Amino acid sequence: MPNEDAVLSALLASSNRVTAADIPALIDEAGRKLGLSGAQVYLADLQQARLTPLAHPAPRRPPPTSPPISGPSEPSEPSEPSEPIQIEGSMAGLAYRTQRTQRSRDDCTAWVPMIDGVERVGVLRVTAPCFEDALLESCAALSGLATLLVMAKSSHDELVVDRTRSRTMTTQAELLWAFVPPRTIGTDDVTSTAILEPAYEAGGDAFDHSLGDGVLHLALLDAMGHDLASGGASAVALGASRATRRAGGTLADIATTIDTTLSEWIPDRLLTAVIARLDIATGQFTWINCGHPPPPLIREGHVVPQAMEFPAYLPLGLGLGQAAAPDEHHIRLQPGDRVLLYSDGVTEARTSDGSLFGEQRLADSVIRSMASGNAPPETLRRLVRNLHEHHRLHDDATIMLVRWHPH
Repeated sequence: MPNEDAVLSALLASSNRVTAADIPALIDEAGRKLGLSGAQVYLADLQQARLTPLAHPAPRRPPPTSPPISGPSEPSEPSEPSEPIQIEGSMAGLAYRTQRTQRSRDDCTAWVPMIDGVERVGVLRVTAPCFEDALLESCAALSGLATLLVMAKSSHDELVVDRTRSRTMTTQAELLWAFVPPRTIGTDDVTSTAILEPAYEAGGDAFDHSLGDGVLHLALLDAMGHDLASGGASAVALGASRATRRAGGTLADIATTIDTTLSEWIPDRLLTAVIARLDIATGQFTWINCGHPPPPLIREGHVVPQAMEFPAYLPLGLGLGQAAAPDEHHIRLQPGDRVLLYSDGVTEARTSDGSLFGEQRLADSVIRSMASGNAPPETLRRLVRNLHEHHRLHDDATIMLVRWHPH
């Protein structure tokens, strides 16, 4: 069997001038050189409900003439390798949800997570006569390289976009998703993850998070309305926030710049926001609140009462200028603390009988999921799934969960 480094180096070299459509064959060829009988990339869709093969669908085979004999139940497998797989109730989905490799009962198929940093991208389906530890280690390396190749094409290759969507997106949603960063970022010391719903019709909500110089920068924005102008207001606010931050501006400077820019260029739109920064080394969390719901602080499985409940400043877009810059608030996090930022579209979601989802249910959902051992990205995925199953959204719903976990 060829040397693993040589196989992966050849794969990387051959990927420089190809499109995403060529990646499945390259990955499969490399897998076979490593001793596999096959390897196939599956990508998670935007709402993290299913995993879709990157390869184009193969012609369907006719169904068997008689049904197979059922054995003991285990997470389901696709009837065809080219079919999408539901994340709930499947072995592939279990690998995605837990970020751990899963092996079939006959030990001939394994599902290896595809993770970009801390962002879940999909899974790699690998098959072999049997899996020894050395081969599984090679599969993990192949999965990591496959992830890098897919992410390198994700910004400009339509096949990747097509495989990560299940329906058409509105113009304002396209605008917002073009501006927001990856849903999950992090290091050994901190994780920030966000969800934006309704993913295909989002109007005025947006989020931002980035890392630099030992600081996690955060913003959650909610523009008035649910149309293209709302999406434009949030996009302008993201641009103003990043430009001011990268020029060395404070949180108050960022808020003032957003306020001035909106009042000048989109004068009929207001925007609420929480803008924050976390010193990753010390746990010092600093934020300003411009007309937004106060973020709950979750510590040791409980919301700390009134920990971050300060009077909110006015929404941005009124053009009040530097003289009315909002005050900064500070709190020192403890290891393991979570800060939950959200827009009011989350808490105002309603059940069929009209009852609100509410702040208490939001916090309880996060706490229960964390108590079950779920990482922040899986916690939000489950929360949004619950929202869609039992509630109806009447506005954009954006949630950002930040966990400080210094090692």
